[in-house]
Amino acid sequence: MRIRKKPWAERELANNKTIIDDPFKYRGKWNEVFGNDNPIHIEIGCGKGNFISEMSKINPNINYIGIEREEQIIVSALKKSRELGVGDNVRFFCEDVANCLDIFAPGEVTRIYTNFADPWHRRRKWAKRRLTHKNFLNLYEKLFGEKGGELFMKTDNKILFEFSLNEIADKGWRLHNITLDLHNSDYEGNIMTEYEKKFSEMGMPIYRLEGYYNKLPE
Repeated sequence: MRIRKKPWAERELANNKTIIDDPFKYRGKWNEVFGNDNPIHIEIGCGKGNFISEMSKINPNINYIGIEREEQIIVSALKKSRELGVGDNVRFFCEDVANCLDIFAPGEVTRIYTNFADPWHRRRKWAKRRLTHKNFLNLYEKLFGEKGGELFMKTDNKILFEFSLNEIADKGWRLHNITLDLHNSDYEGNIMTEYEKKFSEMGMPIYRLEGYYNKLPE
């Protein structure tokens, strides 16, 4: 689907302080970007940015980075972050997640969020494109390094969720806080994405899980 160019996009990209033009040059030096050594959490496919912006406001001692492949999508996240008045603990950049090992040094990222990612369910051969496919889990393991890390996932797609449970379990990660209906569970502190709000208003269940690589859940 062709993404319509927003007339205000260039102005937002030029003036928004949260955008990183060349993330590759900060590999191993993201503490310099944020000016501290706080943990870094990234959201792969940050969409319009509500989730990561709200998370950054609630958790000022954590640094957040939103990643999108399409410039015309990330400008909406930039606009949202500005409207919500985020602090200095959030950044955004455009890039393919497959290149993350050239952007972050092992151990720089401690948590990954994948919220309502494309389920790629129409053809079986597309499964390898899913962000919870074993190939991506291998990438995340290298990204987390010896310290280990966490993968938090939400989706409305049952096929993707069941696939993710199996892939994560097969890798030997520890699974925690699994829910088949998030909004009717006892989980506290949930921040909704734009898609999540839309789907929940339609009465659709939201699936959620936490996967822990080489560490225990707190």
